[in-house]
Amino acid sequence: MSWKEIYNTRKKPAAEAIKLIKSGDRVALGHAAGVPMYLLNTLVDHKENYENIELVQLVPLGDDKYMQPGVEKHIRLNAMFLGGITKNAVKENRGDFTPCFLHEVPSMFDELIPLDVTMVQVSPPDKHGYVSLGISVDYTKAAVEKASVVIAEVNDQMPRTMGEGFIHVSKIDCFVEHSSPIHEIPLPHIGEVEKAIGQNCASLIKDGDTLQLGIGAIPDAVLKSLSDKKDLGIHSEMISDGAVDLMEAGVITNKRKSLNPGKCIVAFLMGTKRLYDYADENPNIVMMPADYVNHPLIASQNDNLIAINACVQVDFMGQVCSESIGPVQISGVGGQVDFVRSATMSKGGKAIIAMPSTAAKGKVSRIVPLLDEGAAVTTGRTDVDYIVTEYGIARLKGKTLKNRAKALISIAHPDFRPGLIAAFEEKYNCSYQ
Repeated sequence: MSWKEIYNTRKKPAAEAIKLIKSGDRVALGHAAGVPMYLLNTLVDHKENYENIELVQLVPLGDDKYMQPGVEKHIRLNAMFLGGITKNAVKENRGDFTPCFLHEVPSMFDELIPLDVTMVQVSPPDKHGYVSLGISVDYTKAAVEKASVVIAEVNDQMPRTMGEGFIHVSKIDCFVEHSSPIHEIPLPHIGEVEKAIGQNCASLIKDGDTLQLGIGAIPDAVLKSLSDKKDLGIHSEMISDGAVDLMEAGVITNKRKSLNPGKCIVAFLMGTKRLYDYADENPNIVMMPADYVNHPLIASQNDNLIAINACVQVDFMGQVCSESIGPVQISGVGGQVDFVRSATMSKGGKAIIAMPSTAAKGKVSRIVPLLDEGAAVTTGRTDVDYIVTEYGIARLKGKTLKNRAKALISIAHPDFRPGLIAAFEEKYNCSYQ
């Protein structure tokens, strides 16, 4: 049977496709902007036909229909990373959270979290019968390979990306054709605080370095501060629009990378249509699974790897919380620890945690004597290296606890320094001077 015959015989309406899902199944979703939202909403529309479905995903983007109260009686979330549309479900006990490192997720689908069904979003098949996972290869490739049943939402607006995101139609059990724009992330506002943080981070980056960056105002501010650099590289779990500017300007060339020279190595994309169009059939952007991109033993083979990640709080010891506000889970570990350790292991690498000095519109210091009660320690004090705010850079690795605290106080917001100094003197029973 030809691939076209396979494809046509397995093509169904969404309402028919979801009948492959049974009550009690564990169902994985494609990641982030790759969530097959049409399939997911169809499943929710028919939720009364199901009991005890467990829905597994990381970054959530798109419609929040599946997170509405009452849906959990039929379809319950098991999130490995939380976002705006899923964090309340966990807070209100309508869903669950599983902490993990992103590089371990693909292997967790073997025994720890075996999958019954995977629902993904893909491009139409090419002339050889291969669809592309497009903007989400990360854990999605493993979810496709390891689930008993695979249902694909075929979207002609999904970019066809290069790398390891190709799946032959014979490996997919059902196809549902549905055309819709890929979910976009608006460009962030970069204010004076973010600009100063970006400039401080940029001062630690040299020509030829390889970068790992997340999404948001601070990573974009860092990228905007790098226009005078030469031959930068990318090895990052994700990139957004800011990287496109530097690629088009010839700043990011990847030519001096020690691993995969000439190529941006990425696990997933989150940005605007401009980013997705740029990645479409672009041989310079290579999409790879997270157990390759994020694995410290692989990522650290990039010399001069600079990892830049954000956080919620840092305490005097250097403990970093990036995923909760006190005991309330708001995001997840993601790839932060993967790349902190990768950069530390990299020859010439630097692991940077960057944040505004305050939160809550300046009412709260992010540098604190102790993390809030119940807060998760994302990056431990023995892993942390550089902390950056708009007020400067504190390098913690190799410093005593007292000297760590002093370095952090020096980059705290001036309004909070007197209180932090008093807390230092009480905690360590000595003068700050």
